[in-house]
Formats: sequence, C-alpha cells, structure tokens
Amino acid sequence: MLMKKKLILIVYLLISLSSRAQIVCDSFLIDNHYRVFYFDESVQNTNNASLIFILHGTGGKPQNMMKRTNALQEEAKKENIILVYPEGYKNAWNDCRKASTVEANRINIDENTFFDKMITYFKNKYQIDDKKIFAIGFSGGGHMTYKLAMTMPEKFKAITAIVANIPDTSNMDCIVKKTPMAVMIVNGTADPINPYNGGEVKVDGIVLGNVRSTNETVQYWANIDGYNTKRQPSKETIMGNDAVDRSAHIEKEIYKKKNKPEVVLLKVMNGKHEFPTSIDIFLEAWQFFKRQNYSKNKQ
Repeated sequence: MLMKKKLILIVYLLISLSSRAQIVCDSFLIDNHYRVFYFDESVQNTNNASLIFILHGTGGKPQNMMKRTNALQEEAKKENIILVYPEGYKNAWNDCRKASTVEANRINIDENTFFDKMITYFKNKYQIDDKKIFAIGFSGGGHMTYKLAMTMPEKFKAITAIVANIPDTSNMDCIVKKTPMAVMIVNGTADPINPYNGGEVKVDGIVLGNVRSTNETVQYWANIDGYNTKRQPSKETIMGNDAVDRSAHIEKEIYKKKNKPEVVLLKVMNGKHEFPTSIDIFLEAWQFFKRQNYSKNKQ
C-alpha cells in the first residue's frame, strides 16, 4: 500500500501487445486510495477519438484484458479509438451487488468518481469525443458496466457486459437513473457461475447474491429503451469460426429501431463462464458501438 501511495502519477510502460502498442499507466488519489488505469497511447490522431473502457473480472488484472484485445488494438489505429484498462480496487469492483463481499464493496469504493476523473482526463489531454464513450466488461467487470449504465448514463453511449446478469431487486445496491442506453449482453447457456436463467452467483464457494435471468436482464434494458418486449426481437445465428466445437454457435437477438439505442443478446450455446470462442467479442462490441446513432434527447 505504501508503494501505491508513492506511485509516480505518470509512469510509462512499453508492453508489446502489437508491434506499435505503447501502454501508459497513470492514477488518481481518491479518498486516500490510488486508483490506477492503463491506456494505449499509440493512436496518432486522438482528436475526437472514441474512448473504450475495458474492465477485467473479479480477481483479474488489466493485463489479462490487454492480452485479449490485439485485434481491437489494430482496429483502434484505423478508427481512432483510445483503449483504457482501469484496475479494480484490489482487483475487484464496487458494483451494484449488495451481497458482494469484495473489499471494494465493503468499504464502498467510489467508482463513479474514478470513471468521471478518467473521462475528464482524456477530454482534457486528448480531446476525445465525449459522445463516444463506451465500456466492455467481463464477469465482475460486466457488473461494473451495468453500474456505469445505471448510475452515470449521461457519460456513456453504450456498454457490453460479458457473462453477467443484473442483480435481482433484493440484491440491487445502486440508485438507478433508468436512462435509455445501448446494451449488448453476452451470456453462455451453461455458465455455472452467472446462471443463464438467474439465481445465486457463487465463485470459489463465495456467494454474491442473486441475479436476474438473462431474458429478464435483456427485457430490463429493452423496457428502458422504449421497446415493446411482448413482441419477439429479430433473431440471427452466428456460426463463428470455432472449428473444434461446432456446437458453440451464438443465437443473436436484437431490439432495434430508428432513433433508439439497440439492445442485443448474444446467447452462446453451451457457453460457460468464459469469452466466446466462435467470435472476437471485442471486435463485435466495437461494431455494436459504432451502430449507435441515437440521441438521448430524442428518447
């Protein structure tokens, strides 16, 4: 902890994600806790760039996510995207799950101030487009993206949550603004940790409370976005490129209408608590983000 308190605010790290990736580490002191984040500074034309936060799962690290984003890193150079990898407090997030026993939740770490400061940092230093701010999160990071969409939706255009369902009402620990938001959800039907049909979440014997089912999670966002959820969404099948397991296809459900944010479910058949193998989910998320042309003041 003393080492973190003496962390130099600007530390340059060169990490070889791809041939020209340049990873920078920086931090803020918030409520006597240093909050650390990494980002790729190799994007040359950063004026009006898009900003994507990429959030690790509980117990993970930003570096775990960096290893998975090589293709998106290459895309970032072409499409003027800054990728940001925040670090959870002691490798976890203070998300909306009341029953979570991670220390970030127990001491009520101020995540909103952390993300607000990062957004201001990139607006001031790199002149990002503040209408093109997105978040992708895995597992506990997926829960954190839900929190961002629920509690500070004015800052974000869209989110992607991977292997995460929103907490049920008894386990909800956030004051929700219920502002329309484009949301893509990626869940596996055989996930033993984040149950597809809802229920109790357990990780290594630790109980994190109940979550809603995937269908309820999709309908939660679709209702906020103004869709009639009694009508069936449009559907597609993605076979992907998994030559080993052809059963690992994805059923895609889409709520989409002009001037409304999309709500998309990628239902990974036989998928467990892991990244889908049949597609690059980070590229898929970026394509989803790019489609969101709705204006919040039109809702």
